[in-house]
Amino acid sequence: MANQQNQKSKSASQKIPRKKFRILIADDHEIVRHGLRNLIESEENFQIIAEATNGRDAVQLANQLKPDIVVLDIAMPDLNGIEATRQIHAASPNTRIVVFTMHETENLVQEIFRAGANAYVLKSDAGSHLLKALQAVIEGRHFFSSKVSELIFEGFLRASQAPTTSTQPSISPETPRITTREREIIQLLAEGKSNKEVASILGISVKTAETHRAAIMRKLNLHSLSELVRYAIRNQIIEP
Repeated sequence: MANQQNQKSKSASQKIPRKKFRILIADDHEIVRHGLRNLIESEENFQIIAEATNGRDAVQLANQLKPDIVVLDIAMPDLNGIEATRQIHAASPNTRIVVFTMHETENLVQEIFRAGANAYVLKSDAGSHLLKALQAVIEGRHFFSSKVSELIFEGFLRASQAPTTSTQPSISPETPRITTREREIIQLLAEGKSNKEVASILGISVKTAETHRAAIMRKLNLHSLSELVRYAIRNQIIEP
């Protein structure tokens, strides 16, 4: 009798399905999204619920669907991955964000984690690194691939070895701080969008878009669209 009960209990436990974690993937390259879907869904507890081709769609889908995890690239049109991460984290702080990108600069790593990311994996890493990152963020941990860890450590060493500054602060012009909305508009303009297109994408009037554009140019002391594009590239808002 005891054996029969144990067998029934074991059989019942085997039928209980594992929880599936709902994942949104965002990348502007179809072949990358296809590869991500195949890799991620090779694990039975992961399920792709939607795909986005740009940062703005990623934000909208994340707000609508409230996925457990978002996997996104940094370099995306309309809204880059840093801004998308910031907006997703602000609207849905329980959604874990895994950055999957080809970029491996220390500044980007720092900025994306300040924006709210939980993991950073390079596209040059083995697929197993991404799966490890997904498992880590599910468990409430952060994850860096080995190359990213080295970047962070090297940055720490540079900071710790830097000579101490004198008590007299250096006088240098401050870089104007730009808002999230201004970064969005800079990216759209630098990508070649007209004022009318910017207005349509952001849901504002053309007049408001024109006002934002003029204010940004004035604030950053820029005098042409080419200077705005150079600013966007230099500050990693768009790719060259």
